[in-house]
Amino acid sequence: MSYLDRIRACNDGDTRRHHALFAAGHLVGWLQPGFAHALRRWPGVFRAGGGAVWVREDLGGFESRSRAVDEVVRACVEEGLIGHYLDERYPVTPGRREDAVMWLDRGAAARFGIRAFGQHLNGFVRRDDGLWMWVARRSDDRRHAPGKLDNLVAGGLPLGLSLQENLVKECAEEAGMSPALARRAVLTGMISYLAAHPMGLKPDVMYCYDLELPQDFAPRCTDGEVAG
Repeated sequence: MSYLDRIRACNDGDTRRHHALFAAGHLVGWLQPGFAHALRRWPGVFRAGGGAVWVREDLGGFESRSRAVDEVVRACVEEGLIGHYLDERYPVTPGRREDAVMWLDRGAAARFGIRAFGQHLNGFVRRDDGLWMWVARRSDDRRHAPGKLDNLVAGGLPLGLSLQENLVKECAEEAGMSPALARRAVLTGMISYLAAHPMGLKPDVMYCYDLELPQDFAPRCTDGEVAG
């Protein structure tokens, strides 16, 4: 499979087959038709019609809106409409993270088709015979891509943490890096994509980093996500 094939595989989502989700007057996500219909059971939180679903405007501000939707998410997890509740808040935004209008549990991100943000870091070592890269292998107990190869560090970007704060945290958890070493990472760009998912859509943004590591550095996973 070529790189172009990989790019195409990451952009196989189609919003035309989904219902738009609005919150605070903004388009913030995309819902599979069946799930959009299921949300009609909570008329105090959502209103639906014309191929779209709105988080009700009379729910109040950021926090009250978020908590009302969160109650629905928890009920959907109990009923099997959403796979897992992960107790990690993701921003729900029409654009930038800073423009979030509410939060949503990470486990419901694809179901609601919201834009999720992540950080992936390539760690490399410069030697006399060229550049060598550390490649991680995901643990076999991961729900997503178990046993597959991965960046040295990769993680989601929750609400309330800056890019640097979250990167330092992920580097410590997945590679045993010190904060000083992690802060030397260089942001090389961002990748956006629209991927189909069994639960819905993933219109996500990935922040990409490079980090030159000392030759004697050896990564050490502390959170169980990486097998080796």
